[in-house]
Amino acid sequence: MGSGTSGHGGENVEGTEGVESAEDVDRQIDAVLRAARVWVAVVARSVAEVEESVTLSQLRVLVMIATRGPVNLGAVARELRVHPSNATRICDRLVAAGLLRRDEDPNDRRHLALTLTPRGQRLVDQMMRHRRAAVADVVARMPEAQRRRLASALNAFASAAGDVTDVETSMLGWREN
Repeated sequence: MGSGTSGHGGENVEGTEGVESAEDVDRQIDAVLRAARVWVAVVARSVAEVEESVTLSQLRVLVMIATRGPVNLGAVARELRVHPSNATRICDRLVAAGLLRRDEDPNDRRHLALTLTPRGQRLVDQMMRHRRAAVADVVARMPEAQRRRLASALNAFASAAGDVTDVETSMLGWREN
């Protein structure tokens, strides 16, 4: 058996399709955790694909802007959970690298709107292409029937998990595609 992380002991667990043993639940949890390790490795490799160009904090800023559109420095500081002066330094480096642009915010002239440059967008796109290709490579090695079941099971898992915040997903440079 796996790690026995469910803590169900030897009791049966009522499921929607009958009664499952604690061992069955443990095996299911172990399978999800094993798959999660693969997902994390795919994400880490896609981040490594661009790490020569930017730090993880800088990548988080680029992904946030690619996902949400223009933001101000206050939003960057809140997202990164850093002091505004640290957010300013991170963004200054991105501007200097030609990945980010500062423009006057048309909605509030007291703020600057941060937007991606074409080069910044290409960097985020490169990371996402790498990530999608890595997932596609793994999925292509699965039999067709398992691929269909996988998509259905992962959609059910994501629905059961509920909404995941941008803060949670941006930690490793994730964005919806």
